[in-house]
Amino acid sequence: MSAPEITVTDTYTGDLSETDGAQRRSVSGATITKMSVGPMDNNVYVVTCTETGDQLLIDAANDADDILGLVEALPGTPRLIFTTHQHFDHWQALAAVREATGVPTAAGRIDAPEIPVGTDRLIDDGDTIEIGALRFSAIHLVGHTPGSIALAMSDGERTHLFTGDSLFPGGVGKTWQPGDFEILLDDVSTKLFDRFDDDTIVYPGHGLDTTIGTERPQLGQWRERGW
Repeated sequence: MSAPEITVTDTYTGDLSETDGAQRRSVSGATITKMSVGPMDNNVYVVTCTETGDQLLIDAANDADDILGLVEALPGTPRLIFTTHQHFDHWQALAAVREATGVPTAAGRIDAPEIPVGTDRLIDDGDTIEIGALRFSAIHLVGHTPGSIALAMSDGERTHLFTGDSLFPGGVGKTWQPGDFEILLDDVSTKLFDRFDDDTIVYPGHGLDTTIGTERPQLGQWRERGW
């Protein structure tokens, strides 16, 4: 059975709640395409190097046929499938997408053993993932899971930050054990907010995009409320 035809619009808002298909943003040297899949509205991202056509797929979360349809709809060639963290809703389509495309997989070294699909490349804090002419810097964030990895890519003008479930509009990701919230907020504060400019765009694992500048004034409120 062939993959379904996916509509890709170049009007990018980051809000997929009323979008049938995917949205594509064009930046210097790259396009960033976002699609929502599955019952938990997981975001799937395909980042394409416009110089070479090489692609990074971030979180093959669900609806493998739709993800494969998106890959078919986009010009370029997938080179790596990256999973941001170990939670099941972020890898349910991984095995099928890898089998259909033959593309290798990558995930954080600590979370990888909990992902029931073989990880071809283990990623550590500070590693660089090269996709064509694009460079993604790996940032280890502890708290939502032990081994969550965010990826930062600069287009020469601003940074694009793919945070998985570690940072959302309005707060950090969910934590479960005592002390994990403080650990995650500290990591997000020092590794993201202290490092990146206010115009940095945040692409989370679910829901709307945001920016570092939008969220920065709320850090104290998040710490005070404890979630």
